[in-house]
Amino acid sequence: MKAILNNIFSYQQFSEEYAWKKRKLPPNTVVVKKGEQARTFFYVEKGKLRVSGIVALDNDKQVQPGVCDLEQGAVFGELCLHFPHIRNATVTTLDDVDLLEIDGEILSIFLDDHPVLGYLFYKELFKITAERLSLANDRVENLMAWGLKVHDFERVL
Repeated sequence: MKAILNNIFSYQQFSEEYAWKKRKLPPNTVVVKKGEQARTFFYVEKGKLRVSGIVALDNDKQVQPGVCDLEQGAVFGELCLHFPHIRNATVTTLDDVDLLEIDGEILSIFLDDHPVLGYLFYKELFKITAERLSLANDRVENLMAWGLKVHDFERVL
Protein backbone atom coordinates (compact mmCIF):
# COMPACT_ATOMS: atom_id res chain seq x y z
CA MET A 1 0.00 0.00 0.00
CA LYS A 2 2.88 2.38 0.76
CA ALA A 3 4.14 2.33 -2.85
CA ILE A 4 0.67 3.14 -4.18
CA LEU A 5 0.23 5.97 -1.66
CA ASN A 6 3.67 7.39 -2.52
CA ASN A 7 2.64 7.40 -6.18
CA ILE A 8 -0.59 9.24 -5.32
CA PHE A 9 1.30 11.71 -3.10
CA SER A 10 3.60 12.57 -6.01
CA TYR A 11 0.75 14.32 -7.83
CA GLN A 12 0.61 18.07 -7.21
CA GLN A 13 -3.19 18.05 -6.77
CA PHE A 14 -2.80 15.55 -3.89
CA SER A 15 -0.39 17.63 -1.86
CA GLU A 16 0.44 17.40 1.82
CA GLU A 17 -1.72 19.58 4.09
CA TYR A 18 -4.40 19.78 1.37
CA ALA A 19 -5.17 16.07 0.96
CA TRP A 20 -3.13 14.44 3.71
CA LYS A 21 -0.95 15.18 6.69
CA LYS A 22 1.63 13.45 8.85
CA ARG A 23 0.81 12.92 12.50
CA LYS A 24 3.32 12.02 15.20
CA LEU A 25 1.56 10.72 18.30
CA PRO A 26 2.80 9.63 21.74
CA PRO A 27 1.68 6.41 23.49
CA ASN A 28 -1.90 6.17 24.82
CA THR A 29 -3.34 8.65 22.33
CA VAL A 30 -6.83 7.93 21.01
CA VAL A 31 -6.59 8.38 17.24
CA VAL A 32 -10.22 7.59 16.43
CA LYS A 33 -13.10 6.84 18.76
CA LYS A 34 -15.94 4.41 18.14
CA GLY A 35 -19.14 6.27 17.32
CA GLU A 36 -17.51 9.42 15.94
CA GLN A 37 -18.42 10.47 12.44
CA ALA A 38 -15.35 10.99 10.28
CA ARG A 39 -13.99 11.03 6.75
CA THR A 40 -10.29 10.22 7.14
CA PHE A 41 -8.27 7.14 6.29
CA PHE A 42 -4.95 6.26 7.97
CA TYR A 43 -1.69 4.59 6.99
CA VAL A 44 0.70 3.51 9.78
CA GLU A 45 4.28 4.53 8.97
CA LYS A 46 5.78 3.63 12.35
CA GLY A 47 4.63 2.26 15.68
CA LYS A 48 1.91 0.09 17.08
CA LEU A 49 -1.77 0.77 17.71
CA ARG A 50 -4.60 -1.18 19.34
CA VAL A 51 -8.05 -1.49 17.79
CA SER A 52 -10.75 -2.01 20.41
CA GLY A 53 -14.50 -2.26 20.54
CA ILE A 54 -17.09 -1.98 23.27
CA VAL A 55 -18.88 -5.08 24.57
CA ALA A 56 -21.98 -4.62 26.71
CA LEU A 57 -22.28 -7.10 29.59
CA ASP A 58 -25.12 -7.78 32.02
CA ASN A 59 -26.24 -5.02 34.41
CA ASP A 60 -25.12 -2.18 32.13
CA LYS A 61 -21.44 -3.07 32.45
CA GLN A 62 -19.13 -2.62 29.49
CA VAL A 63 -15.63 -3.79 28.65
CA GLN A 64 -13.37 -2.56 25.88
CA PRO A 65 -11.50 -5.60 24.56
CA GLY A 66 -8.70 -5.32 22.04
CA VAL A 67 -9.76 -6.60 18.64
CA CYS A 68 -6.31 -6.50 17.02
CA ASP A 69 -3.06 -4.57 16.89
CA LEU A 70 -1.87 -2.59 13.88
CA GLU A 71 1.76 -2.03 12.97
CA GLN A 72 3.85 -0.43 10.24
CA GLY A 73 2.18 -0.75 6.83
CA ALA A 74 -1.35 -1.19 8.20
CA VAL A 75 -4.32 0.94 7.18
CA PHE A 76 -7.52 1.77 9.00
CA GLY A 77 -10.52 4.03 8.55
CA GLU A 78 -11.22 2.73 5.05
CA LEU A 79 -15.00 2.91 5.59
CA CYS A 80 -14.65 6.71 5.46
CA LEU A 81 -13.21 6.85 1.95
CA HIS A 82 -16.31 7.89 0.01
CA PHE A 83 -18.50 9.65 2.56
CA PRO A 84 -18.52 10.51 6.24
CA HIS A 85 -19.03 7.33 8.25
CA ILE A 86 -19.37 6.36 11.88
CA ARG A 87 -16.17 4.84 13.29
CA ASN A 88 -16.83 1.22 14.27
CA ALA A 89 -13.86 0.90 16.66
CA THR A 90 -11.52 2.93 18.83
CA VAL A 91 -7.86 3.03 17.82
CA THR A 92 -5.24 3.96 20.44
CA THR A 93 -1.47 4.27 20.13
CA LEU A 94 0.60 1.75 22.11
CA ASP A 95 3.92 3.51 21.55
CA ASP A 96 5.23 6.45 19.52
CA VAL A 97 3.37 6.36 16.22
CA ASP A 98 3.78 8.10 12.87
CA LEU A 99 0.59 8.15 10.79
CA LEU A 100 -0.48 9.51 7.45
CA GLU A 101 -4.02 10.87 7.76
CA ILE A 102 -5.69 11.05 4.36
CA ASP A 103 -8.87 12.95 3.54
CA GLY A 104 -11.26 10.29 2.25
CA GLU A 105 -13.34 12.60 0.13
CA ILE A 106 -10.31 14.10 -1.64
CA LEU A 107 -8.80 10.63 -2.14
CA SER A 108 -12.07 9.32 -3.60
CA ILE A 109 -12.25 12.19 -6.12
CA PHE A 110 -8.57 11.77 -7.00
CA LEU A 111 -8.97 8.04 -7.61
CA ASP A 112 -12.01 8.68 -9.84
CA ASP A 113 -9.82 11.02 -11.90
CA HIS A 114 -6.93 8.49 -12.00
CA PRO A 115 -8.57 5.11 -12.67
CA VAL A 116 -5.34 3.11 -13.01
CA LEU A 117 -4.15 4.28 -9.59
CA GLY A 118 -7.67 3.75 -8.30
CA TYR A 119 -7.63 0.16 -9.54
CA LEU A 120 -4.27 -0.53 -7.90
CA PHE A 121 -5.34 1.16 -4.65
CA TYR A 122 -8.62 -0.73 -4.40
CA LYS A 123 -7.01 -4.01 -5.42
CA GLU A 124 -4.61 -3.68 -2.46
CA LEU A 125 -7.40 -2.53 -0.15
CA PHE A 126 -9.52 -5.53 -1.21
CA LYS A 127 -6.63 -7.86 -0.31
CA ILE A 128 -6.31 -6.25 3.13
CA THR A 129 -10.07 -6.45 3.69
CA ALA A 130 -10.18 -10.12 2.67
CA GLU A 131 -7.37 -10.95 5.12
CA ARG A 132 -9.20 -9.12 7.93
CA LEU A 133 -12.46 -10.90 7.13
CA SER A 134 -10.73 -14.29 7.22
CA LEU A 135 -9.16 -13.45 10.59
CA ALA A 136 -12.52 -12.25 11.94
CA ASN A 137 -14.22 -15.47 10.79
CA ASP A 138 -11.56 -17.55 12.58
CA ARG A 139 -12.08 -15.55 15.77
CA VAL A 140 -15.86 -15.94 15.65
CA GLU A 141 -15.52 -19.71 15.16
CA ASN A 142 -13.10 -19.96 18.08
CA LEU A 143 -15.36 -17.88 20.33
CA MET A 144 -18.37 -20.03 19.40
CA ALA A 145 -16.43 -23.21 20.17
CA TRP A 146 -15.31 -21.78 23.50
CA GLY A 147 -18.86 -20.69 24.36
CA LEU A 148 -20.27 -24.12 23.52
CA LYS A 149 -17.66 -25.83 25.69
CA VAL A 150 -18.18 -23.47 28.63
CA HIS A 151 -21.93 -24.06 28.54
CA ASP A 152 -21.50 -27.83 28.16
CA PHE A 153 -23.42 -28.03 24.90
CA GLU A 154 -21.58 -31.25 24.00
CA ARG A 155 -23.95 -33.22 26.20
CA VAL A 156 -27.01 -32.10 24.17
CA LEU A 157 -25.49 -32.53 20.70
